[in-house]
Amino acid sequence: MTYQEYLDGKPVVVTAALTGGIHGKETHPGLPETPEEIAAAAAACEEAGAAIVHLHARRDNGERAFSTERFQAVTDAVRDATDDLVIQHSTGGTAAPDALRAEPLRTDPAPEMASLDMGPMNRGRRLTSENTRDTIDGLHAEMRERGIKPELEVFNDGHLNESFRILDDLADPPYLNLIFGPGTLSPPSPANLQHMVDQLPDRAEFNVIGFGPHQLPLTTQSLLLGGHVRVGLEDNSYYRKGERATNEALVARSVRIAEELGRPVASPAEARDLLGL
Repeated sequence: MTYQEYLDGKPVVVTAALTGGIHGKETHPGLPETPEEIAAAAAACEEAGAAIVHLHARRDNGERAFSTERFQAVTDAVRDATDDLVIQHSTGGTAAPDALRAEPLRTDPAPEMASLDMGPMNRGRRLTSENTRDTIDGLHAEMRERGIKPELEVFNDGHLNESFRILDDLADPPYLNLIFGPGTLSPPSPANLQHMVDQLPDRAEFNVIGFGPHQLPLTTQSLLLGGHVRVGLEDNSYYRKGERATNEALVARSVRIAEELGRPVASPAEARDLLGL
């Protein structure tokens, strides 16, 4: 979690976020939506060097799905198509009722990891996610009961406060995902990322997401600070300005940069060891 860890060649965990739940094929025709498309993208990302795959589920019409059954179909397809990826389910729920939020945790087997949004936020002009403390604590309790490691999703400084509130209830190492972008997210800048990292406890591991054009610079900065990275079409549709990306191309670029900077890329087994799964 430090610059010294970068100098020491600490392995970096690369997470691939394949599809998300906000934009669809109208934004990127290559966005995977069906279980088969998501599984094929996961296999390509595993081949490119990803250790974790962050999964959302979608209905047949491409809209976001929350049901256990749909997550089961996606997870089964991904497990069949890949060798050893760590499965991480999203419990994020912009505008979704709380009753649906825990359903992605109830697949058989349970996912090894799941995201846990740490507070309210706005996205776009009409999308709000409340993420009350009751919601957070309820999801966290079910994760603990099912042996699922939470990835604390920190969209701004206030969410960091909320993370500290439950830090003592987390198994080591706590894993925080620092997210930068528009709206009520932390403004994307190297200074803001450094500021957030400076506030983390020594025993924490952190991952960085930068939305859109901020994905490449902020994940590269995370590599230098001893952190981990998440890339993929959920967060960024373009490889460079005017050129659409693929999930595997974004993973391959992160792997290449990490290796050029002297950070070995963690296998899924090494990621499990680093994150205490």
